[in-house]
Amino acid sequence: MGNALTKTSFNFPGQKSHYKGKVRDVYNINDDFLVMVVSDRISAFDVVLPKGIPFKGQVLNQIAEKFLDATADIVPNWKIATPDPNVTVGHFCETFPVEMIVRGYLTGSSWRLYKNGGRDICGVPLPEGLKEHQAFPEPLLTPTTKAEQGAHDENISREEIIAQGLVSEEDYKELERISLALFKRGSEIAKEMGLILVDTKYEFGKKDGQIYLIDEIHTPDSSRYFYADGYQERFDKGENQKQLSKEFVREWLMENNFQGRDGDVLPEIPESFVNEVSERYIELYENITGDKFVKSDTTKIEDRIETAVNDFLKQA
Repeated sequence: MGNALTKTSFNFPGQKSHYKGKVRDVYNINDDFLVMVVSDRISAFDVVLPKGIPFKGQVLNQIAEKFLDATADIVPNWKIATPDPNVTVGHFCETFPVEMIVRGYLTGSSWRLYKNGGRDICGVPLPEGLKEHQAFPEPLLTPTTKAEQGAHDENISREEIIAQGLVSEEDYKELERISLALFKRGSEIAKEMGLILVDTKYEFGKKDGQIYLIDEIHTPDSSRYFYADGYQERFDKGENQKQLSKEFVREWLMENNFQGRDGDVLPEIPESFVNEVSERYIELYENITGDKFVKSDTTKIEDRIETAVNDFLKQA
């Protein structure tokens, strides 16, 4: 198993600032480029777990690259280049302070809310009698606020977003249109691979008045996939779906009495589970993309990344 990249502290030419997210470290180069280093950190319930997952960052970065390229006809995206398996360099954009969540099925957090009596997600009413993993007649848009580091994302309605001035009504309508079109494209690609795109999140920004798709897209950290084969049979029997996502990490944490609530204590994570998670991410990569995953050399991963980014910036 390779080394895990859990933190970075680069100082690139022209660097103005460095932002550390839950998983990504983002370097602002002269307000022209963003260098996004996708680490091997893993988060669940908005908490970063203490151990990194080898090759996870490479998996996320390379899946995002594939889907950014596959959806560029729907909306421009921020990607300029991927100079390293863990790095994307892209346009500097002003980020919209909301995340657009598209749900095709009642599962995960939406099912937990529904099971506890909730019949409304972000202003979208839900009928009685739905079952876990049931498909919605049409995908639902259930946005959240984009939380600051260490805070939790919060559900918010379309009306609240516009009323609070977080996004203009004109821009929000466009974000809705784009998000549903991206989900449709992602679902079509997933179907070709024998998968179901269950739910996902999109983030957007603006540059020179143009909306751009930013960050990751259709990765296991931002999305949930079911295997199409056997879905209906499992649903009819009320069984859990076979899925490709990091939901199994959340389930493991819940089994160990952790859901990110006040007073919850993170359990000790054994190496065997770290290795299992890494293998699951690689499995997901190969199932989503149809490509064989090629592990990068992680012996000196920080040096590798620094050299690749510096070489790119010299030519930019």
